[in-house]
Amino acid sequence: MNKVFKVGLIGCGHIVETYFRAHKYFNNFKIIKCADIKKEAAKKCASKYRIKSLSVKELLNDKEIDIILNLTIPKAHYSVAKKALLHNKHVYSEKPMAINLDQGKELFKLAKKKKLYIGNAPDTFLGGGNQKSKELLENNLIGKINLGNAIFAFPGVQSYHPNPEPWFAKKEGGPVIDMGPYYLTALVNLLGPAKEVTGSLMKGVKKRTIGIGPQKGKKFKVKCPTTYLSTIIFKNKSIIRLTLSFDVIAHQRNHIEFYGSKGSMIVPDPNMFGGSVYVCKKLGQTWKEYKTQKMPLGKINIRGKSLRANESPINANYRGVGLAEMAYCIENKKIHRCNGELSLHVLDIIQSIMKASKTGKKQKINTTCKIPKKFTLSEIKKILN
Repeated sequence: MNKVFKVGLIGCGHIVETYFRAHKYFNNFKIIKCADIKKEAAKKCASKYRIKSLSVKELLNDKEIDIILNLTIPKAHYSVAKKALLHNKHVYSEKPMAINLDQGKELFKLAKKKKLYIGNAPDTFLGGGNQKSKELLENNLIGKINLGNAIFAFPGVQSYHPNPEPWFAKKEGGPVIDMGPYYLTALVNLLGPAKEVTGSLMKGVKKRTIGIGPQKGKKFKVKCPTTYLSTIIFKNKSIIRLTLSFDVIAHQRNHIEFYGSKGSMIVPDPNMFGGSVYVCKKLGQTWKEYKTQKMPLGKINIRGKSLRANESPINANYRGVGLAEMAYCIENKKIHRCNGELSLHVLDIIQSIMKASKTGKKQKINTTCKIPKKFTLSEIKKILN
């Protein structure tokens, strides 16, 4: 029987629903208290989920809390995670780890010094889609990956998020910080660490309009670039062209495609857990489908309207598995997969893409990380209800 870690939530915004839903799936953590700089937000969250609301200071000092779940806005990830570590709490944050590399390095160093665990979303790469892709690649199904394409492109979060301004802010805004972690973590999980990047950028419309909530119809200024085109060279010599954009109404390209010496592969949406993997090994051949809906973290578990706008009516979403896997690793003194080293490397790639795109100069990736081990069925079953 696993220890049930008591979790204190800081940041009672749009995504909390997803983590509370994770209680249904995972057996080793329980969110018992919450806090927010907006007291009313914390009280509303506490009332809805029948937990206790505290001030941020009270929660950090609460001896009952084992792990701080940091769901604040990106620019606050660093300060909240640092406070958690200084109060001798393990911490698991939403993506990204921080909004600049120096902050990420400080958190990583502090966690090691305090002998505490630091974890970060995304955990979607632990899902059926990316793990099935990993299995096929490790079995050398398409040979050495030479080239690839990846794309995230849509009109922006303003249509479905009631407070979208942070996504378009000067320092923490833009698609690389927002969606880059999903794609880059998935790519590192499959290809290993990156070596260097080049890039270019585009600024889209200067103003956006909020589509839902109490501020619906309000226009706000866009203060950051909203499209980035980058080329990433990995240490294994794979070259991936990555598009991240808030300026595209619609497209029909696959999320990730790999082109190997023995065939090609389509990897499902790295922002989700399920989806089929497709492989073609001969010109003109029908693509072979590798389904994931029978995998524990690939099964459809949402059949109906969700408050999360990025979830379709039928979907596999097991967000929170990264937190559960970290809790299991704390108890058993193992290295967790959504670890600080991986998150720091992804943050390095994020910052390097943005810098390369702004300056027009190639950027070397100075950090590295170990490729996460495949998430085995026996390991998954240990944390499932």
